[in-house]
Formats: sequence, C-alpha cells, structure tokens
Amino acid sequence: MSIAMEIREGDLEGPEVALLLQAHLDTMAAHSPPESIFALDLDALRGRDITFWSVWEASTLVGCGALRELNVRHGEIKSMHTAAEHRGKGVAQALLTHIIEEANIRTYSKVSLETGSALAFSPARMLYSRNGFRETGTFGEYVANPFSVFMDLDLKGHPRV
Repeated sequence: MSIAMEIREGDLEGPEVALLLQAHLDTMAAHSPPESIFALDLDALRGRDITFWSVWEASTLVGCGALRELNVRHGEIKSMHTAAEHRGKGVAQALLTHIIEEANIRTYSKVSLETGSALAFSPARMLYSRNGFRETGTFGEYVANPFSVFMDLDLKGHPRV
C-alpha cells in the first residue's frame, strides 16, 4: 500500500529541507560546471518572488520545488528535486502538476525553466516534455550555454483550475 504524498508550501526551516537542497546542489555540481549552475540555495529560496513547496510521505521528505514570479504573466520553475531513494514514485510529477496548477491560478501565460543538458538530466527533460514543455531559447537573465536546456510551457488556452 502506498502512502499519500502531502505537498506543503513554505516549509524551509527543517534540517531535512536543508539536506535535500544540499543534495540538489551537489547533483548540479556533479554534472555541470560552476558557471552553469543556476540552482537556488536555501537563502535564495526565501525570496519574496519565490513560492517553495516540499513533498512529504508521512514524516519523510521526498522532494521539493519552487515557482519564481518573473513578472505578472510569467513564472519560472526552480529547485525541482526528488530524493534519490524516492525516484520513480511519481513525486516529481505530483509536484510539477501542483506548480502548473498554481501558475494557472496566478493566470500566468507561460512557465519556463532551465535544466541541464547532461545525460543525468534526461529524466527531468522527459518529465517536462511529457507535461507539454518545449525546448526554447533563453529567458530572463539567462545566457545561452552548452550545459543548459531552456523549456517553456504555454499556458494560454491551458485549462484554468
């Protein structure tokens, strides 16, 4: 029997979150050069323009992600990470669905993201593609580089919740 996942907004205080975010940063560092790592640390995720969510199975932290408001019509997905021992359980899909629903509530017309181009990031790219994201050019303050893939989801015409 599977335990239901609970998605919590704004829970950045516990040591579990700090450890998961460090694992995320370590994963980025293992597959991308420092100048091409755009993952946010714990302090940056506390920004006023960012909403952070953690995903729990009972008392176990299994994943996290965030939505940054670039402007009133455009959001950016940040810091999506699933704990290694919980991959393949649908954690990332549940959180991505939640973030897209929030973007619709905010009436964004587009959600963008940056992810890595290395083979290690292919599961993430496939997840985003399955959910309607398409590769695009840079956005915001990003500069094109061979270690990044930029993707957008057009929410115009997308069902609003």
